[in-house]
Amino acid sequence: MNIAQSFNDPRPLADAGGKPHAVIIGAGVGGLTAGALLSARGYRVTIFDPLDKPGGRAYAYRQEGFTFDAGPTIITAPWLFEKLWAECGGSLGDDVEIRPNTPFYKIRFDDGTVFSYSGDPAAMEAEVAKISPEDVAGYRSFMAESKRIYDVAFLEFAEQPFHSKSITATALAKLVRLGGYRSVHSVVCKHFRHPKLRTIFSFHPLLIGGNPFTATSFYCLIAHLESKHGVHYALGGTGALVEGIAGLVRRNGGRLRLGETVETILTKGRRATGVRLASGEAVPADIVISNCDPAMTYGRLLKDLPRKRWTDRKIRNSDYSMSLFVWYFGTNRRYDDVGHHTMLFGPRYRGLLKDIFSTKTLARDFSLYLYRPSANDPSVAPEGCDAFYVLSPVPNLAGTTDWAEKAESYRARVASHLEETLLPKLGKHIVTSRVTTPIDFRDRLLSWQGAAFSLEPKLFQSAWFRPHNKSEELDNLYLCGAGTHPGAGLPGVVCSARIVADLVPDPASFTSMPPKAQEGDGKS
Repeated sequence: MNIAQSFNDPRPLADAGGKPHAVIIGAGVGGLTAGALLSARGYRVTIFDPLDKPGGRAYAYRQEGFTFDAGPTIITAPWLFEKLWAECGGSLGDDVEIRPNTPFYKIRFDDGTVFSYSGDPAAMEAEVAKISPEDVAGYRSFMAESKRIYDVAFLEFAEQPFHSKSITATALAKLVRLGGYRSVHSVVCKHFRHPKLRTIFSFHPLLIGGNPFTATSFYCLIAHLESKHGVHYALGGTGALVEGIAGLVRRNGGRLRLGETVETILTKGRRATGVRLASGEAVPADIVISNCDPAMTYGRLLKDLPRKRWTDRKIRNSDYSMSLFVWYFGTNRRYDDVGHHTMLFGPRYRGLLKDIFSTKTLARDFSLYLYRPSANDPSVAPEGCDAFYVLSPVPNLAGTTDWAEKAESYRARVASHLEETLLPKLGKHIVTSRVTTPIDFRDRLLSWQGAAFSLEPKLFQSAWFRPHNKSEELDNLYLCGAGTHPGAGLPGVVCSARIVADLVPDPASFTSMPPKAQEGDGKS
């Protein structure tokens, strides 16, 4: 039995019990969360994914005794998962153990300056004062502004759909008053004078694919979100959280079909009638939910559908997030002076981000995020060993970098930098290794232009301007995940799934079995 078969549920589709059928494309965190909620609310759920395990960007690699989280590593809103488990008839603590991280992360500058970032206001003021005593007051005023933005942009609107013009008008009026037309970096500069502090308090949009110099200031809310709720880690890695959500899907009768690729969303008029798989099988559905990159949903799965908003031209002309170079490696020794999360900033900030987002050229210098989960979780590495990944933001595939040629030399440069700064004699202690480049995001995760976070989170690609959670093109097609509202990151994709679960019809409103899938070409 292969891995995909071991994850797949062998139960037949026929025993539906008269429940309406929801087909979900993609077993990422958004798709799984939507599936768990809809299963609990009375839908018959089937989730398709081409990978051999659930997770999507949150996939977990296991090799030679090491466990590597492929993507998201930071949990900033654990109550969202507690709420999910409760609504699905369980308790989060029964399936997944989530622990706080203190400090949240260490930030290291190219000159060796280190900043310990935490949720303790007094400790943070002391860290700010070490760099620039006159900026302590600015830290206080920035955190106050972050809270004001959080109270509106997150608490009021993160779980609010933006397909309604009336809701959008009300929301935009509030968000404009908050200064959403400003960039994150411009807001930070209003409060801090020292360039290092401006970097420390503006880099957060990079965690969700945004350029701090162009990302809307709504994302300043992340500072308060982290301070209020903390930064957490799932024991066993984010993959353990993924497995837990997949378990919720199955617990309420949902089904995962892994290693199976959806090739087309079948349609009739204004309705999606099901999906056709690469195998040729047609699967009928009452509703379809796409957890794919919206550009792939509209540009590939609905390529033959005449579209009014998300046309091929609109897809091409949108701006997509940066991509990522990620090197996963295990060592046969421990580096106990390295924490769970470390940010290593290179010699340039604005210039490097211009290279990544604007000119889309691969620079000689880089900034890195080093993740060492074995700092707090011995289960992810053999005894006496460490599991790492190091991530470098790089241009997406709209640039001209030949990653087939550059990947190994780039990895070697990253390894050399780590050896010189945090991980002495690293080259002698590596026992396992793998690399992910923008090509993997395009080919393995089916992400447009190999973008790691789908659409770039700019003002006119946020809220109403993102692909709607209820499709503009088909009446019973819904979208969740990083590319739709409210955006990327674990809180964002979970909220998007909850929006979808609240938008779909009550399963009791269906009075007949699912319609027969149309064996046509997918056209309206």
